[in-house]
Amino acid sequence: MTTASNPNILQSAPNSSAARTQFVESDGRRLAYRVVGAGKPLLLCNRFRGVLDLWDPAFIDALAAQGFQVITFDYSGLGQSTGEATYNPLALAKDGKDLIEALGLKNPAIGGWSIGGIAAQILLAMTGDMASHLVLLATTPPGPLVKSGEQLFYDTAALPGISLDQFTTVFFEPADAASRQASKRSFERITARTEDRSPDVPAEWAIAQIGSEPRNPLFPSPEILQLLKATNIPVLHLGGDHDIVMPVENWYALNGELPTLHLVTYPRAGHGPHHQHPQMAAAQIAAFIQGTHRS
Repeated sequence: MTTASNPNILQSAPNSSAARTQFVESDGRRLAYRVVGAGKPLLLCNRFRGVLDLWDPAFIDALAAQGFQVITFDYSGLGQSTGEATYNPLALAKDGKDLIEALGLKNPAIGGWSIGGIAAQILLAMTGDMASHLVLLATTPPGPLVKSGEQLFYDTAALPGISLDQFTTVFFEPADAASRQASKRSFERITARTEDRSPDVPAEWAIAQIGSEPRNPLFPSPEILQLLKATNIPVLHLGGDHDIVMPVENWYALNGELPTLHLVTYPRAGHGPHHQHPQMAAAQIAAFIQGTHRS
């Protein structure tokens, strides 16, 4: 696997608990990031209201165990990063691009969860041949949707703070006992870290950025849809069968139109399938990246 080219600012930890926040100055702001593992770089763009500490450590550590150097970061103005805070996907993608360039990542895979998946698709367009693979986690494709999200997400995501009930409703399948148990385990792993935590994103500010009800399309970008229809870069989407904000059905509606798209759907799972099944998700991402190449 290809490794990152700038070891001086890519001080990697063996696991999430040992990872410390690092900073890089780029384009007038300071981006906060962490690096776990060694191997092929995998840059992950975070979800709505996501910061460094809201990735499940079990998922990040499982990716590192599969031979990835996992880079996570706080968007500009959020968490421990400085700059102007926004959920404009173009700005989120620019954060990812600037971090790739500042850290000197060579041939990285790029990925993203939820709104970070939208950013990752735009980042693919920005980076072109720089990226080897696109890994999407519970996100939406560009263009009109065959199934819109549910009002439940917007009502729940707008609640201040972070509680187990809120976490379960948004990211898991509350109707399933096994999913609820997985949510509790994931929530406990995420909240276990007490030092060097990134501040939470204020709920009131965040919901004002995206609106308080479902939209269709959620990602109105015909040029990115055309890119996905023409790219030779392998694309993977991992989703849950009951995602209340970005239904996986919208990816299946594009069967036959996206030539490099691989789809994996977890049963009785929601908007955080990689947190419900961290080891399996990491293994499937590794198999995808190791087993696919540009045509």
